[in-house]
Amino acid sequence: MERSIETALFTRRDFVRAASVGPAAAWLAACGRAGDAGSSGETDAGIGAGGEAERPPRWVKDPSPFIQRVTNLETRLELIDGFITPNELFFVRNHSPTPTIDPEGYSLRVEGNGAQTELRLDLSTLESLPRHTITAYLECAGNWRGLYPELTGIRASGGQWTTGAVGCAEWSGPSLATVLDLAGVRSETVDVNLVGLDGSGFERAMPLAKARDPDTIIALRMNGEPLPADHGFPARSVVPGWSGSNSIKWLGSIQLSTERVWNRNNTSSYVLIGDDWPEADYAPAQGGPITELVVKSALALPRPARLAPGHHVLHGFAHAPAGPVSAVEWSLDGGATWLEAEIVEPILPLAWQRFELEWDATPGAHTLTTRATDAAGNTQPNEPLMNEKGYLLNVPLPHPVRVG
Repeated sequence: MERSIETALFTRRDFVRAASVGPAAAWLAACGRAGDAGSSGETDAGIGAGGEAERPPRWVKDPSPFIQRVTNLETRLELIDGFITPNELFFVRNHSPTPTIDPEGYSLRVEGNGAQTELRLDLSTLESLPRHTITAYLECAGNWRGLYPELTGIRASGGQWTTGAVGCAEWSGPSLATVLDLAGVRSETVDVNLVGLDGSGFERAMPLAKARDPDTIIALRMNGEPLPADHGFPARSVVPGWSGSNSIKWLGSIQLSTERVWNRNNTSSYVLIGDDWPEADYAPAQGGPITELVVKSALALPRPARLAPGHHVLHGFAHAPAGPVSAVEWSLDGGATWLEAEIVEPILPLAWQRFELEWDATPGAHTLTTRATDAAGNTQPNEPLMNEKGYLLNVPLPHPVRVG
C-alpha cells in the first residue's frame, strides 16, 4: 500500500542510531562492475569483432528488438502501441556494460560536507521508507541526434540516436528528499551529486531544490516489478522532465555539497557547446549545462515507413518537461497547413502523451510532420537548437512514408 511521507516508519534520530550500531556487514556495498569500462556513449563507433568473445555481455535483456548502439539499445517506437513502455522494450542508455550488483551486499551511501550525518542504507531499509509512485517519461538529451544531417545538413558528434531514446514507465520508491532528511541537510548545502556503481562511475549533480522536488525519487520498481538490471537494479534516481543523464542508474552514492559540483557530465558532456553558449559565460563548463528537456513529438513508425494505400490510424508519442502535452498537430505539406491529432487518455503531467491521426494514404512518396504544444503554450520551434553535440533537437519532425 502506498504511504504518504508523513507516515515514515521511524524518525531521523532513530534511523541514525540504527545505522550507527548495525553490523558493519549490513552496510558493505558490492558492485560487480564489468571489467571493461567500454564506450562512454559519446561516439557511435562499432565494437570490433576481434576480442568480442572476451567482452562481458553489454546488456541483460534480449537486445534483438532494439537498434543496437555500442552499449546502448534504441527502442523501435513502432513496437510500442500502449501508453506504458514495457520493461523489455524500454531503451537502454549505458556508459559501460550493465553491472551485476548483489542485492544482499548493496548499500547506498549518503555523505558529503552538506550532510549532517553520513549514512549507509541497505536495500531493505530503502524498501521500508514511504513510497512515492509516478508515471514519467525518460529521454536521453541526445535523442534525435542522428537526424541532424537530415534536418540541418550537419552531423553532430555523439551516439546517432534516431527517435527511440525515450520511454514512459511507472516508477516507485522513496523520494530523494526523504533520504536526504534522514541524513540531515546543512543549511549551506548547494548541490546534490548522484554517483552510479557502473563501470564508468557515472555521476551528475543537481541543485538542492530539484533534489527536494517531491517527484524526484529513488526508484526501486519499474512498472510494478523490481528494477531490471539494465535499468538500474537495485536502485536508481528518476528526475522527471530533466535529461535522462540526471536519472542515475545503480545508485551508489548521494553526495551533499556546500559548493557547486562540477564534473565531466556538466562541463564537457551534457552541455550546449557553440557560438550561442560562449564558454566564458559558463565557466568552468564549456557551454550551458543541460537540465530540462524540450517539447517533442514523433510518429511510431519505422523510418522510413512503408504503408499500403488506404485508410490508416497512425499513432505516436509527444512529451514536454512541464507537461502535460495539450495539443499535437500533423501536416502533409511541410507545415503549410496543420491538422489536429487526437490526444489519447490518460493525460498525466509527468508522462508522455499518446496521440492518433487518421490518414487516407494515396500511392507515392509522402512526408508527415508532427508538432506538439504543452499546456503552457510551449511548442516545437521551426529552427533547431544548434550545438556541437546535437542535444535537445526538437524541430517539427518530418517522417518519410512510401505508400504502395
